[in-house]
Amino acid sequence: MTQRRVEIATEDGTSGASLHLPDGPGPWPAVIMYPDAGGLRDAFLDMGERLAGLGYVTLVPDFYYRHGGFAPFDMRTVFGEPAERARLMGLVGSVTADMAVRDARAYVEYLTSLPEVAGTSVGTTGYCMGGRLSLIVAGHLGDAVAAAASFHGGNIASATDPESPHLLAGAVTASVYVAGASDDASFPAEQRDRLEQALSEADVRHTIETYPAAHGFAVADNPTYDPGAAQRHWDALAGHYSTSLPRPSA
Repeated sequence: MTQRRVEIATEDGTSGASLHLPDGPGPWPAVIMYPDAGGLRDAFLDMGERLAGLGYVTLVPDFYYRHGGFAPFDMRTVFGEPAERARLMGLVGSVTADMAVRDARAYVEYLTSLPEVAGTSVGTTGYCMGGRLSLIVAGHLGDAVAAAASFHGGNIASATDPESPHLLAGAVTASVYVAGASDDASFPAEQRDRLEQALSEADVRHTIETYPAAHGFAVADNPTYDPGAAQRHWDALAGHYSTSLPRPSA
């Protein structure tokens, strides 16, 4: 695979990102991979490479670019250190749904302009905070997103959040795959049921599963990383994209 750092002009500035290209002849479908709250870092560079190895041009954006860069977090200790936790949550709170949608339009335009990319629609996937962004983007970009996924996404069907992704179900044209965790206070059973109802009533093609794991199961530098659940996530993602975001020759 080929990996390179890229810069993408957005309405709010210039977003850095990591671009990962599959080996062999293209063109290939494209995917935006949204990191978790820890942002763009080595763990997600590895994940971008792995998704590219499955045959997808993968863009992993730095959604904190408006801050001009940030010191990486140690995800194994960040929530136990008050100052680091406060720094992390400050960054998380700085990314609004409107910002994410504006950025996503620029990411899609960039990806679909590449000669290595097939078609005018992309896939999205995301983790924790990024799972929420993946679904928000699918709810705003219509046919530009063909397949959306969320893994241990937090607060994706909140009854008190006016920007909750489940409220966008009626605008989603993508197929949707959501994997929650059995041990995850940010996506309890009532949110799962609320999301299921919203997607079903909107006739969105979807699958919602609960993995017997903890929040953060798919990301290797999280203390709750679960190799078995992570492999299940890769298998599910490959299957989801193979039907909803296939290669042109497929």
